[in-house]
Amino acid sequence: MSVKEEISEELLLEEETASNNEIVLFNDEVNTFDYVIETLMSVCEHTPEQAEQCSLIVHHNGKCTVKTGEYKDLKPRCSKLLEAGLSAEIV
Repeated sequence: MSVKEEISEELLLEEETASNNEIVLFNDEVNTFDYVIETLMSVCEHTPEQAEQCSLIVHHNGKCTVKTGEYKDLKPRCSKLLEAGLSAEIV
C-alpha cells in the first residue's frame, strides 16, 4: 500500500469515527410526552413525527438514540437537553 493510500484510508477512518457519536435519551418519570416532543423538535431539529416516535421508544424501551453525528455538533445539543431537564448522554 502506498503512503497516499494509507493516508487516504486513515482520513476515511477518522471521518467514520467522527460521525459515529450519538445522543441517547433516557426515560424519566418527570417529563410529559408533549414536553419531550417539543424539546426534541427544538434541540435536535426533529419533525413532529420523529420526536413523537423517539418519545414512545424512550417510554417503552427506556432509551433511544435521538441524534447522531460529530461530537462537536452533539455536545451543545446534549447540553441543551440536560438543561431542559431531560436525561441524555453522548455515546
